[in-house]
Amino acid sequence: MKKLGILLIVLLVSILAACGSNEQENNQAIDDKKDSEPFTIGVIPVQTEGEIDEAMTKLQDELSSKLDRDVEITTFPDYNGVVEAMNYNQIDMAYFGPLTYVIAHEKSGAKAIVTQLIDGEPFYHSYIITNTENKWDTLEAFLAESESKRFAFGDPNSTSGSLIPSIELQDRGVFEDQEKNSFKSVKYTGSHDATALSVQNNQVDAGAIDSAIYNQLLESGKIDGDKLKVIWESDKLFQYPWAVAKETDEETIDQLQDAFLSIEDETILNAFGASGFTKASNDDYESIRQAAEKQGLLNQ
Repeated sequence: MKKLGILLIVLLVSILAACGSNEQENNQAIDDKKDSEPFTIGVIPVQTEGEIDEAMTKLQDELSSKLDRDVEITTFPDYNGVVEAMNYNQIDMAYFGPLTYVIAHEKSGAKAIVTQLIDGEPFYHSYIITNTENKWDTLEAFLAESESKRFAFGDPNSTSGSLIPSIELQDRGVFEDQEKNSFKSVKYTGSHDATALSVQNNQVDAGAIDSAIYNQLLESGKIDGDKLKVIWESDKLFQYPWAVAKETDEETIDQLQDAFLSIEDETILNAFGASGFTKASNDDYESIRQAAEKQGLLNQ
């Protein structure tokens, strides 16, 4: 029995030593990856490609400096591409819309860690806008003549440009999907600025857009405030998250949060219509998760 006890102790010590060795090897592998591979970030196309290139270059340089590691930022052509890139471990971090974040969290365990502030608040709205030449000033008045009206959403996976306004229109009994609706036509423009320009140029009669981006486009002069008006505003929505891959270590998360919260460069902030950044968590997007579940978007 004494010999058996000794053997068990030796075996236990060996197992613990092996576990310690494996943990050291894993930590070393993480450190080696940090030293040899760039930290990759994917960004959804909140505006037409090319509009935020300068800001992304500056953000890339700032994060590289703060993380003491090469950072590479890529703007994807559509929202779903960023989700799939995270799902297949092609990127380490992503700038998602709230809906695309919820989908990415469901698919790959992506974790929200940072979001932007607009006038000091981490919230925005979905707007429905129309041209000022039109007589209607409310959504009710617009929908009273829906059969003759053309409507535009942004990207199908956009929270404010598709999900939230589509639920509102469903609740009002005028929209099920692009084929089943009470409008003359429904189109998806792919981005918020494209929607705004479509409304401004009377290519559509009304469209859904992110409130922060709408205001940013007005301030930059990219759209004409004399030609556009808001006829509907949603409840508050929690701002777009920056989320890391599930396996990201806490040290890197802390470094990223510190880096974003210290950003003061106006070019970077203006690209997102932001006054700054703040920490975020998965719990902040529960209302969006519930909306996505209502639409059956988490089961696809």
